[in-house]
Amino acid sequence: MAAPSILFGMRRTQPPSRVRVRAPGGIGNIGPGLDILGCAVTGVADEVELAWSDEPYRGQLRIADPGHPELPTDPARHSSAIAALAVLRIAGVRPERSLVMHAHKGLPLSGGQGGSAASAVAGAVAMNALLGDPLDERALLSAALDAESSVAGRHADNVAPALLGGVVLVRSVDPLDVVRLPVPSALRVVLTHPEQRLRTAEARAVLPKTIDHALFIQQSANIAAMVAAFASGDLELLRRALDDRIAEPARAPLLPGFSDAKAAALGAGALGCSISGAGPTSFAFAPDDETAARVAAAMCAAYHARDVRTSSRIERIDKRGARLMSS
Repeated sequence: MAAPSILFGMRRTQPPSRVRVRAPGGIGNIGPGLDILGCAVTGVADEVELAWSDEPYRGQLRIADPGHPELPTDPARHSSAIAALAVLRIAGVRPERSLVMHAHKGLPLSGGQGGSAASAVAGAVAMNALLGDPLDERALLSAALDAESSVAGRHADNVAPALLGGVVLVRSVDPLDVVRLPVPSALRVVLTHPEQRLRTAEARAVLPKTIDHALFIQQSANIAAMVAAFASGDLELLRRALDDRIAEPARAPLLPGFSDAKAAALGAGALGCSISGAGPTSFAFAPDDETAARVAAAMCAAYHARDVRTSSRIERIDKRGARLMSS
């Protein structure tokens, strides 16, 4: 029942008839943290507006706007609707009136910026607010994870930061156990998005089925060092730890220009650079605005040299997560 104060900093005396929720995108698989480390990022986001209608409830909700022409209007296939209906199920509520959803897709489709997770979180939080906030954060995360599982696989490194904000360590999915980590205030995030789409299923299909013992030890050490770096604010340790030996080498061949862009980012002073989520977006961490600007320019130039059109933006880690915009 504490979800309103934790998530939004506000309480309501009675449930609203219409709500609008914004959920940030982010970076999954931060460096070596495949399915383990994720963070929310400021800037563009996904939004969901959910409202009661005067029609009787018939077990579904109507999607008046899916948010993008390529997204389905079938609520059984739209991540926002799946998450919203999961909230109804978990809360044990069967409403008398039907529901209408309007979605706004600010994040790119199949872009590696946590778009499906943000949509799921926005749908879950919107439904929870419409019902008067019966679910806590853990139950909301479970509902969003159900939706994310249907479109991108069962992993919480995107849904958890989209809901909670900040940098999140996913210790376990079943049962859910997530830990928020401190965020170094100086850290800047450069996101570079080539004009390419890469479905999560395709990117996961190239991951190795087995790994060498020594490689496992090194990857584990890098993940532990990243957690220590976030916890302590040690950016030099973060520089040494942001080294993915498993997913990045397997996925890089799917991403024309990425290897050159990474080399350019590091040459321009980035603390580290890797693939954001499943790709194709790449990310780099920088210690200040000036370095971030150099890194963004260098990455775009490297992609353009390979005739890959890109866009780039400089952001920070979003500490708030999902938020109620209006009701």
